[in-house]
Amino acid sequence: MFTYRYERRLFALLSVIIVAALVALIQGGAARMGSMSPLTATFGSAGALFENLTGAASLGMRSALKGAARTPHLTRENAALQAKNAALARENAMLQEQLAAARGAASITSEMADYPHAVPARVIGYPPENESLSVTVNRGSRAGISRDDGVMTDRGAVGRVYEAGPIASKVVLITDYTSSIPAMVQRGRWWGVAKGNLTSVRLEFVSQDAPIRVGDQVVTGEARSFHSGIPIGTIVRVDRSATGLYQTAIVKPAADLASLDHLVILPK
Repeated sequence: MFTYRYERRLFALLSVIIVAALVALIQGGAARMGSMSPLTATFGSAGALFENLTGAASLGMRSALKGAARTPHLTRENAALQAKNAALARENAMLQEQLAAARGAASITSEMADYPHAVPARVIGYPPENESLSVTVNRGSRAGISRDDGVMTDRGAVGRVYEAGPIASKVVLITDYTSSIPAMVQRGRWWGVAKGNLTSVRLEFVSQDAPIRVGDQVVTGEARSFHSGIPIGTIVRVDRSATGLYQTAIVKPAADLASLDHLVILPK
């Protein structure tokens, strides 16, 4: 009995026979003409493409495997370079600090020569919450420091020792409200008292007759804490009263009180 299944098989067989006949005709025709069959060229191209693709994939795989093999080595190298860089950064910071310290020490060389009994000191602390305008230095009574000793930098007066411990001392700055230093206007030797004014110094009790002016230099007078002639600062404003006996002046400190480091203490 002839069914649909047998019909499909017969159709498939006929298709194979037809395709085989066509391939034979194409190949035979190409052979008679002495040229390459299109089928041969197509399969050859496909084979070459497959070969190229497999070659590229193989090369990529080898490269990936080689990179994966080098990854631990590169990680170790990177860690070593980072450690070396950190060590160089620490060394550079240390050298910078040593250079700054050397410059600071050199800045007070002339003051140490001018005052043979002077004691060099360094600032080691500031008061918490700015309850007073003062600094702590690393010299105390063991180094011959006592209360009311004058303190200066290479630029001028800084303040006086308020409290002297065995190995450290507290220095009240000339801008503190409790500071009071005998002073004079250098140009005419007019006397006054330099008192702290928080961010500046207020020169008080200067005779009304003294023709002081902006730009005049104010220096220490000979007294308990300082010898005469140490710069206090420059007058930036003069306040005169038409009826008062005295005039006052605002003085900008000569020393940079905001960046103190190396100081000179002048024992009595």
